[in-house]
Amino acid sequence: MLSFGKKKKPEIDLEQHELLEYAQKRIKQKKRLFSHFVIFLIGCVFLILINKILKYGEAYDWFVWAILFWAFLLVLHAFNVFVTHKFMGQDWERRQRERLVELQKKRIAEIQKEIETDFPLSNINKKKDL
Repeated sequence: MLSFGKKKKPEIDLEQHELLEYAQKRIKQKKRLFSHFVIFLIGCVFLILINKILKYGEAYDWFVWAILFWAFLLVLHAFNVFVTHKFMGQDWERRQRERLVELQKKRIAEIQKEIETDFPLSNINKKKDL
């Protein structure tokens, strides 16, 4: 049957959508880490060339400290992608969201209770006789 008009989009349930978004986020994190590693390698070669071949600051091997500092940052990045993810992954984010929503609901209920005790509806709806 031919149908002219809007095409139906395939429907993906919410859980599958969340899993897909999470997978895309993890892929992006790992891709950035890999890019950081490649840039680190190229940067190390560049720093060594500047110090040894171009003889910039030749009296002292400063490139070692620069590479160590950069390696430390790379290790922090890898730690963030692989280790922190296990402790603060998707489940942790979901629990935090649920906790914050519950706190907000509790606070809203407290405010509504305060309003109802301070301004009961029966007093507002009563007509004042003059």
